[in-house]
Amino acid sequence: MESKGYKYFTWFNNTFLIFLSLLCIFPLIHVLALSFSSSSAASAGLVKLWPVEFTLSSYEYVAAKTEFWRSMFVSFQRILIGGFINFILTVLLAYPLSRETREFKPRTFIAWFLFMTMLFHGGLIPWYIVIKEAGLLDSIWALVLPNAVPVFNVILLINFLKQIPKELDEAARMDGAGHWAILWKIYVPLSTPVLATITLFSLVMHWNSWFDGLILMNSPENYPLQSFLQTVIIQQDLTMITSGDLESLSEISDRTLKAAQIFLGCLPIILVYPFLQRYFVKGIVIGSVKG
Repeated sequence: MESKGYKYFTWFNNTFLIFLSLLCIFPLIHVLALSFSSSSAASAGLVKLWPVEFTLSSYEYVAAKTEFWRSMFVSFQRILIGGFINFILTVLLAYPLSRETREFKPRTFIAWFLFMTMLFHGGLIPWYIVIKEAGLLDSIWALVLPNAVPVFNVILLINFLKQIPKELDEAARMDGAGHWAILWKIYVPLSTPVLATITLFSLVMHWNSWFDGLILMNSPENYPLQSFLQTVIIQQDLTMITSGDLESLSEISDRTLKAAQIFLGCLPIILVYPFLQRYFVKGIVIGSVKG
């Protein structure tokens, strides 16, 4: 039977978590309400959590901008290519590092080498020079290859793989299975929670990155979405706006236009997250500690 103190704690804990959830979702609701509000209502500060003088003008303007959709296409390319590369390299690197030292002797050295990359960075200028000398500038590969191995994801997967019973490995070896078969037929299927978690991490990382797009892309046509939004919305670079846009902007509030682009920019991640959320907590907890 639950004690009165435990019931009070549960009630307080649930109330506190609901309050934190509302704090996180209110800004998004406000942005959505702004994007559907009229220019005059947004400029007067009348919009809170519900659209005032509902209109689709901002979305119609964004829908007509080829620059916005081109940058979104670049971002989709980035998450598809970058997410695939992250997944493959993370799995191929975590599997041998999850083995015992007697099975893979360089394990300790490689593990420490990876850990050191999390503590020390070569610096922005050497990083840029390496990418330039490799001939990657102004290409999609400049956005995905420098982040090809997410070390934090590797560590999560290593700790998860260590907890898989060794008896499964031994039984597979007795049946003649090699490392490749053991990895893809036993370890990967059993690692669904942590693989879903690290996939979500990779997708969010690639989708939200904007700084590398600004400095590695010489042409604005190759900007990913977040770099495009940072240029137009934050820096308000008028070179990205055509003469036809200026006439349209006179009828659309700057705030509603920003809100529409921001919401469209985060919508893909919002749609993907619910499908991976049920694995998220389990993958973090199991992959962060070794039992």
